[in-house]
Amino acid sequence: MRGQRRIHSPQRGFSLLEILVAFAIAAMALGMLYRVSGNNARQVSNLVQHERAMILAQSLLAAHAVVPAQGLNESGQAAGYGWTVISRPYPTAVNNAAPQAARLHELRVDVAWQDGDVPRHFELSSIRPQRLPQPGEVTR
Repeated sequence: MRGQRRIHSPQRGFSLLEILVAFAIAAMALGMLYRVSGNNARQVSNLVQHERAMILAQSLLAAHAVVPAQGLNESGQAAGYGWTVISRPYPTAVNNAAPQAARLHELRVDVAWQDGDVPRHFELSSIRPQRLPQPGEVTR
């Protein structure tokens, strides 16, 4: 055994530099994952607010199946959302040709809310018939 040399095997394990590089890569990946999950949470919140505004606008449209002859100009607040309902006559060729034909109104619903510092709004519009006067009713 005297004349035998000891054979050194190559070093096993990681060097300090390799460990630091691995930690740096892991930290960047975790930072990106955190940023993406934060953006996803914000997007979900934005979608929920937009969906609520859309439901409010649809409800306001449904509440006005017909428009009075003088039109509509209403506004209000509901659950942190401000809304306006405005109508204006919608001209058609039939209106001039047949005076007894039902008049149409364009009905616009605008719902606005604050998303942090950013003002947001959602608008819906539809065409609605003018409400015919009831027998004995005086129109203004």
